[in-house]
Amino acid sequence: MKPLSAKIGAVAPSATIAISDKAKKMQREGIDVISLSIGEPDFDTPRHIKDACIDALNRGETHYAPSNGIPELLSAISEKINRDNHVPCTPQQVIVACGAKDAIYEAMEAVLNPGDETILLTPAWVSYEPCVQIAGGTVVKHAVNQKSFQLDDSILERVNAKTKMIVVNSPSNPSGAVFDKSSINLVADLCQDNDIYAMSDEIYETLVYGKEHISLASLGNMAERTITINGFSKSYAMTGWRLGYAVAPVGIIKAMSKVQQHSISQATTFAMWGGVAALRGDQRCVEEMRKEFDRRRKYIIAELNRMGYQTAPADGAFYAFVKVAGDDMEIANRWLEKAHVAVTPGSAFDAPGWLRLSYAASMDRLKEAISRIRRVG
Repeated sequence: MKPLSAKIGAVAPSATIAISDKAKKMQREGIDVISLSIGEPDFDTPRHIKDACIDALNRGETHYAPSNGIPELLSAISEKINRDNHVPCTPQQVIVACGAKDAIYEAMEAVLNPGDETILLTPAWVSYEPCVQIAGGTVVKHAVNQKSFQLDDSILERVNAKTKMIVVNSPSNPSGAVFDKSSINLVADLCQDNDIYAMSDEIYETLVYGKEHISLASLGNMAERTITINGFSKSYAMTGWRLGYAVAPVGIIKAMSKVQQHSISQATTFAMWGGVAALRGDQRCVEEMRKEFDRRRKYIIAELNRMGYQTAPADGAFYAFVKVAGDDMEIANRWLEKAHVAVTPGSAFDAPGWLRLSYAASMDRLKEAISRIRRVG
């Protein structure tokens, strides 16, 4: 038999999904595992969004739609980007994909040529590097300051003639850190001075606690070179809907559309009507979820600090990023096997010696998880 793709063979499987699968296997065996390993809100999708999808199904919205997305959703996204992110945007600058992850993959394929370098700021979400690899690009990693989780001028040392893109994720998965004005301006200056594209993953933008979320594309002329990634999974508890989008210059959107036409074709038609309802409907549901996440955040960070653990600034998203003494992989496995608490090792995010705990779980389950962790140490 001829060998399979060497390119795909070099891609590491998702560590977040691997831990989740192991926890689910233990649960099927009857073990009461508390899973804090995966980034999924524990809330139900708001009723008005589900109703919009059901209405779409009932009126026959079950057929092919325009590949880039139904016009109503493209318009709703462009309105949101103009209004909330202060970025000029037309419907022609939007593409709807099967989740933000799919939009990231399509953007990498659209922009990168073999050998093009992409700067990833570590700790970094697990799927950025594989998306760069699959597109034929080369990853260059740069660690943020591990106390402030902000950027400094040392990032400039990573730039050379091969640098094509930098990926920014604020609020961050896994750290929960939110880039301040200084860090965002540094990225903007770097891109404009060196003719570099930026990908700004803003999927957690509504989950910010006492800080300001700044959209990279809103600065200077950054809209001309920024691909803004967003979606519905985190803000509206719609992970299973697989609905995300990208906003970018028209040329990049056209290139992404080619990738989409020859791969997924389009996002699910009736799901897109749920997206319209999410963006144009009452936003109180988003704020209610944010407030509950904030309550959980304050609890879990205080308890971890009380146990002597150092944590990253948890200013956004729904993660506590915890510094541990020893091998993070070994500690994560011990917590799972001895305490029956599933967390994600920081090594999955290029941050050995850290653990990511998702507080997207009920307060009762978080309290029990902390009690179990305290017992095993």
